Amino acid sequence: MSQGNLYILSAPSGAGKSSLISALLKSDASTQKMVSISHTTRNPRQGEIDGVHYYFVSKEEFESLIKQDLFLEYATVFGGNYYGTSLPAIQENLAKGIDVFLDIDWQGAQQIRKKVENVKSIFILPPSLQELERRLIGRGQDSEAVIAERMAKAKDEISHYDEYDYVIINDHFDQALADLQSILRAERLTKNYQQAENAGLIDQLLDKKHKI
Repeated sequence: MSQGNLYILSAPSGAGKSSLISALLKSDASTQKMVSISHTTRNPRQGEIDGVHYYFVSKEEFESLIKQDLFLEYATVFGGNYYGTSLPAIQENLAKGIDVFLDIDWQGAQQIRKKVENVKSIFILPPSLQELERRLIGRGQDSEAVIAERMAKAKDEISHYDEYDYVIINDHFDQALADLQSILRAERLTKNYQQAENAGLIDQLLDKKHKI
């Protein structure tokens, strides 16, 4: 069995990354795909389930995992809570041939690139800053002050797009989803992947060639 691929997906808030990931997981059942579940020290919100939305752990547990170097990346966010990506969980799922997606920012991406050689990274861009703001307002989740803060942060986030292997402009959702699916398909057609996935067939073809 060939290894699954590890993907980083980053985007400014409102670019449509979460919607694209959700649609991707529901499409193309021919390959196994999942979003990595992060560890966090914050308390569960209403409706959140441990092991489904996050792994909820104590600060002491989290810091113990840090000392054991068991995170691919981790960070402290507002309120002093830790968030991190478990290295053993990622390795286990990749070994099963599952493609794993990390929904993280550019700073987490930089940490992971230092630890994982073959990780593929994708940055989702909005078609314009005006459209990004319109989407944030349309969600109806944030105050004007929060939206202004997200817009200011977006410009900094977008400046890191050139650190990524692939860039998708989410202007038309269906096209952006097709672009994302194309990346996954292409990565499973690389020489290294095909050598692992179809080793028996390749050996047969080489044997036939030698016998002619």
